[in-house]
Amino acid sequence: MGIADTSIAAAAAALSGVAAFASWRSSREANATAASVAQIERDRWHRELTPQLRLRVDANQQMVYVRFDSPAALKRLQVWLHVRDDRDRSEDPVLGAGPTAAQRAEVIWGPYSFRRGTDGVMAGARSAGPYRLDAQDMTRVGIEPSLRPTWMEGTNGEERWRSDYRTASMRLWVDCEAEGHKPWRLSFELPFDGSWAETGAIGTL
Repeated sequence: MGIADTSIAAAAAALSGVAAFASWRSSREANATAASVAQIERDRWHRELTPQLRLRVDANQQMVYVRFDSPAALKRLQVWLHVRDDRDRSEDPVLGAGPTAAQRAEVIWGPYSFRRGTDGVMAGARSAGPYRLDAQDMTRVGIEPSLRPTWMEGTNGEERWRSDYRTASMRLWVDCEAEGHKPWRLSFELPFDGSWAETGAIGTL
């Protein structure tokens, strides 16, 4: 093989390599695009199937009512309820001999906790579940006034604690699972007047 033939062969091999790389890159980009489109579609479908729930507090009976309205296509939901504090105190500074971050975290900063000793209520009375609901079904969970922090001592401490939350909403995260679907996390604020709150903001589990 002469020099010219060798050069032509080398050039052909180089061009073949370039073409193969271009084909591989194009295939990879096409696969990535297809995967991205598929993920967008799955996310859209997940949003459209977001469980539509209604919740309310009955202060007289000391119950939270949870109703699963739709979509019926989900068939059966499992729901977990979690009391949310009125605000995040995890970054609050520790002042002098005041409560530590760990002590603050043990307190439910709101009007109610779940009733201790009730089926499904977990240690600390902040979380409860799971409760199984078909579409158009409703369940109820016992609640009780939240315990004041231990450093609010005496009768005055109890009175101040009750006064702070006399007309406060009960804030909840509600985690929902249905077979064959990713979970949902929904946000609720249940008015003290007993009116219904509907499905709110969606978070990520």
